Amino acid sequence: MRALPVSLLALSLTVPLLGGCTRSAPSREPPPPDTAPEPAPAAALRPVASFDGIADPRARSVALFTEAGRVLTHPRCTNCHPADGVPRQGLGQRPHLPAVTGGAHGHGPPGLPCTACHQAVNLPVVGESLRSLPGNPKWALAPVEMAWVGRSLGSICAQLKDPTRNGGKSLAELQHHMAEDELVAWGWAPGRGLQPVPASQRVFGALIQAWIDTGAHCPEP
Repeated sequence: MRALPVSLLALSLTVPLLGGCTRSAPSREPPPPDTAPEPAPAAALRPVASFDGIADPRARSVALFTEAGRVLTHPRCTNCHPADGVPRQGLGQRPHLPAVTGGAHGHGPPGLPCTACHQAVNLPVVGESLRSLPGNPKWALAPVEMAWVGRSLGSICAQLKDPTRNGGKSLAELQHHMAEDELVAWGWAPGRGLQPVPASQRVFGALIQAWIDTGAHCPEP
């Protein structure tokens, strides 16, 4: 019997092995829920004019803030307003992974600042095509007195009106912060795979201004 060349012999042995591997390889599983792209945002915010039919100024003020509250209570905003110093992630508001805290000033503990991972802009996650790592020049946690996670909209409203719990801001300064601040603006452009807050910062700012103009009344706590 004529011997096969070494190269052909090796190929004849390899092909069955490859076929066996192909047959036994497990099927590709979908990504777990916390790494899958988040759903699209809910319906856009109602414009200020749509509340003109509410005759009572107090009721209109509450209705305006309730609509703006769809932004304020969205996890994209509340995740950075915890009471325990631990940032949250995702629409489910799970504790940040890897485990970190905001530290004494909201910018991370010594040796591990937020900017070690969060850069000035959103960055693609290495090896991922559907997700990105959030980034903003002002990335940080809000002070503990501004905690929103788990709070009712009425409680958040009371915080926003209290200068001792809103960074010493007047209502006019508060509106400017909501309508113009670049870190607030990140909520509308959080990067691929992350659900933005509804509508636009312009519409949101207009709702806050109309709320102030009608007396800045709050929903029930």
